[in-house]
Amino acid sequence: MFRWKHYLSCAAVSVVAGVLFASAASAQETRIRFQLDWRFEGPSAPFLMAVERGYFAEEGLNVVVDSGSGSAGAINRVASGAYEMGFGDMNALVEFLANNPDGPGIKGVYVVYDGTPAAVFARRDRGIESPADLEGKTMGAPSFDTGYRAWGIFASANGLAADSVDWQNVDPALRETLLVRGDVDAITGFYFTSLLNLESRGMGMDDLTIMPFPEFDVPLYGNAIVVSNRFAESNPEAVSGFLRAFNRALRETLADPDAAIQYVRNRDSLIDVEMETRRLRLAIESSIDTEDARAHGAGAVNQERLERSIQLVADAYDLPQVPDADSVFSSEFLPDQQDRMIFPD
Repeated sequence: MFRWKHYLSCAAVSVVAGVLFASAASAQETRIRFQLDWRFEGPSAPFLMAVERGYFAEEGLNVVVDSGSGSAGAINRVASGAYEMGFGDMNALVEFLANNPDGPGIKGVYVVYDGTPAAVFARRDRGIESPADLEGKTMGAPSFDTGYRAWGIFASANGLAADSVDWQNVDPALRETLLVRGDVDAITGFYFTSLLNLESRGMGMDDLTIMPFPEFDVPLYGNAIVVSNRFAESNPEAVSGFLRAFNRALRETLADPDAAIQYVRNRDSLIDVEMETRRLRLAIESSIDTEDARAHGAGAVNQERLERSIQLVADAYDLPQVPDADSVFSSEFLPDQQDRMIFPD
């Protein structure tokens, strides 16, 4: 009887110890609510992969990734404290900081889209082959669209007066349809979004003249991982751990985009796998795998380019002040450069 009591006593102690250990481990995890810029689409693959494969968990993080409704919304939600981190347009971040100098701080910590995805899509049958041919034409885009907001930068870089085109503020759901119908001569939109939307409406590459902003001397950065200053100051190792896990997932996404899409599908079973795989590949080719990113490593910025971009955005957006580059982006949480040389040969 004594042995049974002793055995049961030891077993009970083991169970209690196991529960306490699990509780302690759980308590040590840092929770991060992460806000995407848009729906669960191809480019969200590395974020979702890092969750499902446990890369965040290995860094002691409990990360919840939510879909979004636009970069500005993601930045506002991180700034408000509703989310600790998010994914948003660097140019929208510059605008937020300029308009809220005394507000809650928020900064970029890992640039994912080294080049802005903004592009002009023009009807070739309207005689548009180059930026100069846009003069006198009608263009359409939502007023919040990056291409619309940064039009002055594109125009100046290509010898056009900013007011040389007639702009129409259009519903984002109708943008591509208006171009297909011929109601406008050109539109602006994200390269890997508008191109797929146009193709699904029967307008292909042969019908279009496409002018990606980075290929036409516009040096703006695109989307970056952003974090609230309050969270970063209180949890610096958590931010570094998040970036290590994401960088690991991005490396694997770049190596095999087809396989990475499964993590998007696991989150949203209704996606068109073929289309989202193509969207991811287009995002990689146009905005992620760039000459600068290969030179400096994924995630980093070129300080001179960043400062120039901030000034260009401040002028084009008519901002009340110009944010300091250090308030816009911090490299202190990035993985070592050698670990960010992740692009396949």
